[in-house]
Amino acid sequence: MRKTVLITGASRGIGKACALEFAKHNYNVVINYVSNDLKAEELKSFIVENYDVDVSLFKCDVSDEKKVKEMVNNIINYFGKIDVLVNNAGIAIDTTFHDKTIDNFKKILDVNLIGPFIVSKEVGKYMLNEKKGSIVNVSSTNGIDTYYTYSLDYDASKAGLISLTHNLALEFSPCVRVNAVTPGWVNTEMNKELDEDYIKEECKKIYQRRFGKPEEIAKAIYFIASDDASYINNEVLRVDGGSNHQ
Repeated sequence: MRKTVLITGASRGIGKACALEFAKHNYNVVINYVSNDLKAEELKSFIVENYDVDVSLFKCDVSDEKKVKEMVNNIINYFGKIDVLVNNAGIAIDTTFHDKTIDNFKKILDVNLIGPFIVSKEVGKYMLNEKKGSIVNVSSTNGIDTYYTYSLDYDASKAGLISLTHNLALEFSPCVRVNAVTPGWVNTEMNKELDEDYIKEECKKIYQRRFGKPEEIAKAIYFIASDDASYINNEVLRVDGGSNHQ
């Protein structure tokens, strides 16, 4: 039977690349998104036209527990199962330290950390019942050692997501694997407004001297979620082109 993957924040960037990568490997794909109807519909149409898989869209804020429960129940009712969960949804609100607000800090934590907790809890129930499944949390090298004070709230959320990964791996053992992937700089819409001189300076810190492509991150996520990584659990996979931030 064809497997099913739920990808949060999948209408663009790394999430979109993941949807295409899993579809390429014959997965039914559930695209979760929060606002961009046009991008989500375009992605669904592209997958349907190019791959022999089933695709569903669910517009849902991952930090809304009630909506997440409805989404997961609807997915189970339609597909019968969720084999893989990719917690990719994330936001950043970069400002100087003194311009940061409590409300924005909480918003980032709600989406980047509380959201993965809620979705993993709801999906995990079904995976535990089936005694199999794989969860991949998309964190960041910002949660490990590439600190930027203007994104300290984002950094904190991604560090928390790594901690959540370790605890979920323990909680869901032995039948559900939980891992994290931590990308470095990636050419996504989130980073498109960066100053060119700043990008050049950051690239000097990367051994491969360039930002990553969403597709490169998606391949790493697919691998660690797949049966080819069946004995990889509770791991944090760094995907950053090599770095001398440490």
